[in-house]
Amino acid sequence: MKRVILGMSGGVDSSVSAVLLKEAGYDVIGLFMKNWDEKDPNGVCTATDDSMDARMTAGTLGIPFYTINFEKEYWERVFQYFLREYERGRTPNPDVMCNQEIKFNAFLDYAMTLDADYIAMGHYARVRRTPEGSQLLRGLDQNKDQSYFLSRITSQALDRSLFPIGELEKAEVRHIAQQHHLINANKKDSTGICFIGERDFNAFLDQFLLTKPGEIIEVDTGRVVGKHSGLLHYTIGQRKGLGIGGGGSGEPWFVVGKHLKRNEIYVVQGELHPANYAIGLYGEDPHWISGKEPDLTKDYTAKFRYRQGDIPITIEKLEDGNHQLHFPGVKGITPGQVAVIYDEEVCLGSMIIRKSIPMEEKYEFLTDIE
Repeated sequence: MKRVILGMSGGVDSSVSAVLLKEAGYDVIGLFMKNWDEKDPNGVCTATDDSMDARMTAGTLGIPFYTINFEKEYWERVFQYFLREYERGRTPNPDVMCNQEIKFNAFLDYAMTLDADYIAMGHYARVRRTPEGSQLLRGLDQNKDQSYFLSRITSQALDRSLFPIGELEKAEVRHIAQQHHLINANKKDSTGICFIGERDFNAFLDQFLLTKPGEIIEVDTGRVVGKHSGLLHYTIGQRKGLGIGGGGSGEPWFVVGKHLKRNEIYVVQGELHPANYAIGLYGEDPHWISGKEPDLTKDYTAKFRYRQGDIPITIEKLEDGNHQLHFPGVKGITPGQVAVIYDEEVCLGSMIIRKSIPMEEKYEFLTDIE
């Protein structure tokens, strides 16, 4: 009997994964990862509640359950990266880094010490085994597909990974949970970054990083249109919470750039303003899941944020080993975020967005963060 160590989060997805693995005849062991130790604004440690839900589910299903503490690894490999990126004026995606460094690295290594044949996670993604190595495929449920967040793991990790719900729609997952009387069958899906949760994001950042108020500048005229509370509170493409009155055309304002040394935020008015759009980007730290660079003469698609539709792209390799992506006009390309590359249903890998290539050359100064 093959042994599977399942990452159980207390949510319905990993719980149903346990059901499916057990029904498939695996020797299943549930393992809860404690990555963060802090109470929410109401004084409740949500990790404690989630761990209890996972433990009760394991009890219902009759599988062993344990907890492993990865707080040190998470702090060093994920959270410090998160803070460094914000200090650079960028907007990171710590969930992508968590999968790379914790779930499919530290967790996998620990599972192997328990004589596991596989690890499993409740992600909406699939694995295809090929003679050249394992491939990461999109989840069948396009609304829940999580291949974006798995784009920086390796083929070797995929060789040892199972995604039991990858072939299912979310509604089917909840139905299975209800059939097995799982306590989390109707539990709300978690949202936001795991260590921030539902709390005020800016207030959380202010606990760790210094902020300095400054001016908000209208790009085309250079006039000051408002005050910002600190650069790290704003991201490219943001339209809410700017505190700028209507004026002008009366259309919404959008953040299109920021500069660390000058401590300035740059904005334009109107969603169709050309400064909102880019026709390319520079990507750094490329990661190809197979370990091999794909055929760059082919056309691919990409996502530059999780909920985005597929964008047709071409890829150009630069002399420094990084890449430039070319595509039709796309709004809100954000430094620090992840550009994830697809060949139809196969996720090839990703790169970190360094800066965008504006639709109009006169807005190139907006990409100079420092």
